[in-house]
Parts: sequence; C-alpha cells; structure tokens
Amino acid sequence: MLSFSTLFPNTAQPRHGIFLEHRLAHLSRTGGVDIRHVAPVPYFPFRHPRFGRYAQFARVPAADMRAGMPVTYPRFPLLPKVSMSAAPWLLAAAVLRHVRRIQRAGFDFDLIDAYYLYPDGVAAALLARILRKPLLLTAFGSDVSQIPAYALPRRALLWAARQAPLMTVVCQALKDELVRLGVPANRMRVVLHGVDLQLFRPPADRAALRNSLGMTGPTLLSVGHLIDRKGHDVAIRAMPALPDHTLLIVGDGPRDAMLRGLAHELGLGDRVRFLGHVDQARLPALMGAADVLVNCSDREGIANVLIEAMACGTPVAATAVWGSPEAVTTPDAGLLLRDRSATALAEGIRALQAAPPDRDATRRHAETFTWERTAAEHLQAIRDTLAA
Repeated sequence: MLSFSTLFPNTAQPRHGIFLEHRLAHLSRTGGVDIRHVAPVPYFPFRHPRFGRYAQFARVPAADMRAGMPVTYPRFPLLPKVSMSAAPWLLAAAVLRHVRRIQRAGFDFDLIDAYYLYPDGVAAALLARILRKPLLLTAFGSDVSQIPAYALPRRALLWAARQAPLMTVVCQALKDELVRLGVPANRMRVVLHGVDLQLFRPPADRAALRNSLGMTGPTLLSVGHLIDRKGHDVAIRAMPALPDHTLLIVGDGPRDAMLRGLAHELGLGDRVRFLGHVDQARLPALMGAADVLVNCSDREGIANVLIEAMACGTPVAATAVWGSPEAVTTPDAGLLLRDRSATALAEGIRALQAAPPDRDATRRHAETFTWERTAAEHLQAIRDTLAA
C-alpha cells in the first residue's frame, strides 16, 4: 500500500500528524500490510531559524524510517495567495514523478490510501487516476468542517470522493456533514482513532508524581498547538472564576505571545504556566497528574488528547464539537460544556470537582479506544476497496 498525506511527523516536526503514524504503524504490524508512506513537504530553501516554521520545512530529510515504515518527504511548491485553490494540482504534479520512481524501484503498490481530503485527498485522486490504482480516502476534521466553505475546494473534494469506492471518517459527525454535502452514506465508514494504552496509563503513584511536578492544588491541563482554534484563551479567561486552580498549557505556536499577554492582563501570575512543546513520552505524566484536561476547541475531528487523558485516568471538560461527543459518552469520561465560553468551562470544572469520576472508571472507558481495533476496521476497508 502507498499511503499518502502531508500530515505525518518528521525529525523537524515530531508531533505533526503523530496520530497518523500510530494508525499506520498498527495497520502494518497487526494487519500485515506492506506500507510505504509519502509525506510531501512544502519546498523552502533556507534553514535559518529567523524564517520560523518555513525553516522547519528545509530541515525535513528526504527519507526516513519511522515505526518500521519507509517514509519519503518529496517537496512541492507552496505559492502564497494561490495555494488554496491550486494546492491539489501542484501537489500531484510535484509528487507524480516521485511515486513512479517508487514503482520502478520495485514497489508496485496495490492501492493509494490517502488521509485528509483537501488538498491531500484530491491530489491522491489525481495520482490514482493517472496511475490506474484503487483509492481509499480518510477524512480527519477541518477538511470537512472548514474547507468545504470555499466553493472550488468543495467541488474538488467532492470530485475526489467520487473517485474512491469507499471512504473512512474518524467520527460520525464528519460522515453526517459529508452526507449533507452530497457523498452517499453507504460509501463511508466511521473508523474511530485509538490510543496507545501502554504509553498513556495512570501513574503508579499519583501523589508522588504530583509532588515531583510541583502540583499543590487543583490543576487543569490544556494541550494543543497555540492557535485560536484550540481555545487556550477560553481556558485562561476561566481562571479568574477558579481562584484556587492552576492551568498548565502545553504546546507552541503563533499565538504564544497573545496568550501570555492575556494571562498577564488578567493578573493570573504563575497560576497559568506555559510549558511549550512537550514530547509525547512526557505527556502521560502531565496528564496523569492533572485533575482535569480541558479542550476548548471550536472544531475537532476526534481529539486524541481527550482519549489520551482518559487513558491516564484523568477526566476531561470539552466543547461539544464534531467528534468530541463521540469520545465523551459517559460521566466516567468527564463532561461536555454547555457552550464554548469561559463561564461554561468554569461551571464544568466546578461540577467535575464536586462529583469527580472514579479514575479507574475513566481509564476503563478509554480502553474501548484501541489502535488495534482501528487497524482491523481500516484493513477491512482496504480489502473492500480492492474488491470493488
């Protein structure tokens, strides 16, 4: 199988699309699928840090081995102002020769398995048509919740959907929206994401862990890229109503200065702490020690941090958007906020702490989300695509 998506980690961006790496690694190990992943990266010639995230693109290697899978990172042109509409065609044109080289080297794959519908899925549909290969598409989130608001990308996305006999989506809410856009329901399957239950698990001694991390009172955790969509500002604005609480924010991104400024403006002092990027191996300790993980996103496919926190025994307080209600289905998991506001978050936190779920029960709920199940369901979708 040739898997294809720009959402895939690399040495310069180790958490970029890490959920896809987990999904494919389990598909390879438990499903016996021989996978080569193609993860196109925008071309940029300069590595100096002053170029910010663009310099990261230049530091991505041409090829690597990740989770036992060969991965290549071909470059494609990223043109400001025109890339939104032209991206699928630029991506397909840049990658076609690279994929043909993979075939000539002896890996004549059976199908193209593409993730994220636009531009990746549209580019993959173009490649599949040129190379005469079956196509399986998977929708993740904003490729359905945001991008179809634009006319040309919506038409291209729906064209790509017609090229694939089958699609998978990571939550029912995305399927419902694609049906509304015109994709037949019988050509889509919900395949929920899983969680690494060995890595994300309750701490052996939570009190000692909290003491080692300096957690002396109720502690909230907000994890995600520092962008408006993730809603870290909502969590910060809730803190004046939670005077005995501390908020830890994990992540980096373009809104770092704004969020720090907001915390200073509200006079929160060291009750809001910015931890920056945290490697995945260190996340379980923070999640297991925290009292509540908060997720105030305005849209999500299905937020992996919710399931990861629950696997550590920590309940969540999340906005009821897209796939989040499909993760938080029981009081043992935590609760869904009545709206996306600081007031609703503060009320939710107080409600959780007045009647906290049993942390063992929270863990048991998370154990229903396994990558092995995800891999088995996706493998069946692969077989059905090849049989179509």
